[in-house]
Amino acid sequence: MIVDRRSMLSMTGLGLSALATGVRAAPADGAFRPNWQSFTERYRAPDWFRDAKFGMWAHWSAQCVPEAGDWYARDMYLQGSRAYDHHVAHYGHPSRTGFMEMFPRWTANRWDPARLMDLYQRAGARYFMALANHHDNFDTYASSHHPWNATRIGPRRDIIGQWSKLARDRGLRFGVSNHSAHAWHWLQPAYGYDPEGPLAGKRYDAAWLTKAGGRGKWWDGLDPQQLYTGRTMPMPDGLRTIKAANAWHEAHDRVWTEAAPVANPAFTRNWSLRCKELIDRYRPDMVYFDNFDLPLGQAGLDITAYFYNQSMRWHDGRNEAVVTAKGTPVGRRMGIVDDVERGVHDDIQPYPFQTDTCIGNWHYDRDLYDRDGYKTPAKVIHTLCDVVSKNGNLMVSVPMRGDGTIDEKEEAVVEGIAAWMGRYGAAIYGTRPWRVFGEGPTSIKSGDFSEGKPTSPYTAQDIRYVRKGTAVHAFVLGWPENGVARLPELAKRGTVRRVTLPGSTAPLDIRQGSDALYVTLPAARRDPIGVALVVEGDGLV
Repeated sequence: MIVDRRSMLSMTGLGLSALATGVRAAPADGAFRPNWQSFTERYRAPDWFRDAKFGMWAHWSAQCVPEAGDWYARDMYLQGSRAYDHHVAHYGHPSRTGFMEMFPRWTANRWDPARLMDLYQRAGARYFMALANHHDNFDTYASSHHPWNATRIGPRRDIIGQWSKLARDRGLRFGVSNHSAHAWHWLQPAYGYDPEGPLAGKRYDAAWLTKAGGRGKWWDGLDPQQLYTGRTMPMPDGLRTIKAANAWHEAHDRVWTEAAPVANPAFTRNWSLRCKELIDRYRPDMVYFDNFDLPLGQAGLDITAYFYNQSMRWHDGRNEAVVTAKGTPVGRRMGIVDDVERGVHDDIQPYPFQTDTCIGNWHYDRDLYDRDGYKTPAKVIHTLCDVVSKNGNLMVSVPMRGDGTIDEKEEAVVEGIAAWMGRYGAAIYGTRPWRVFGEGPTSIKSGDFSEGKPTSPYTAQDIRYVRKGTAVHAFVLGWPENGVARLPELAKRGTVRRVTLPGSTAPLDIRQGSDALYVTLPAARRDPIGVALVVEGDGLV
């Protein structure tokens, strides 16, 4: 996922034309033009998204096969990294066995997507997202513009197609995540070499593989240069230490820019065609871009306008589409849905947003499993309550193994989420922010990558609020030792007449003090994660 923001560029003035990107600009009768002014003036996040609140995500690719964590397809080419050491130990040196050799190992032979979808729906997800491609430049769908795709090699299935059908059969909205706009620089280490050791200077597989070399092999007819994106900025000869090589990568191919690569215009054209086909073939409700701002300059603007206008055609003139990107400037956040990766905002936001996170690492990591490093159900639920109170949605990924399964510890986490959401999810869906997002003693950091430990920091003194109709919903982020929830904000706002649990008409015992509303919680519902309360009265909303 995104790490380096040093070279984020403004999209304004970046000039690849729609003709150059291969995507036609908005037609004369379309509501949206491919520019920020059009998006900010005309776009509004659809009600389905604002009501859904909670989604789940299958961030699944061949990088899950080694079970060695995130960014494997890049880091395995960085001598001295954990991924490099793992690769050499299990598969061989990357000059002989490169990342592309993970594709025939990505069998998906135990993948049961219907079972997983049922589990995620039981956990309360109202929308589901699947990874369409990652920075490794491999499409998990039936792509006619990129032969390196999951219908041709690896699983030999249309992964996006199967996920899409199963989600919609269950009444869930469906999204796709597109991470491939950074492949052109992210994969450049595959053209590098070891700076130290017995194979120092010997170039890795991308530097010498050709289409002709695949004759008679599993990749017969495929050109590895299409996968690895070509030698845009290969590591130069003459680097003799790991420190020097790492410094070179940091200054060149790891710099995060959303501009289109001037030296590789074919990449941008191909990315646009692949993205357009993804939209047309699967008609997603959401396209998630793993980018700070829209990807690849004008190409990202063209695709966003195209998606918005297609959505209007599909839905009788209503734009039901959601496009997300990270770090969106405040003045543009009404034009797309801003996304916060592994973090939250510090207050109620004027426009709907999404937080995306994972219960582990983005790609499956056996070491994390072994040390019990997954997020707890309480961490997920408390994050959900916090995000929703600030006008956001939460999207949670559950790492999958290369065979298509999740492990028993992950399943236990999801079942824990399902248990709480089964009782209290009705208090989450369809809500809007209240006058304040919450209160309590716990202070947390905000922004991307701020989420901290996998356990929740919150206590029963931490409260989050939302509204629905004339009622206020209060989320108590823990169970008070004395069984009495204390809600100070509700002593300041109107008159409370009744407090119930979601779905119940039985009133709970309350006492309206000068300092707080006190609610006696039913002992039979004791839950260390906490409880949701429906508060009704006069002048609350």
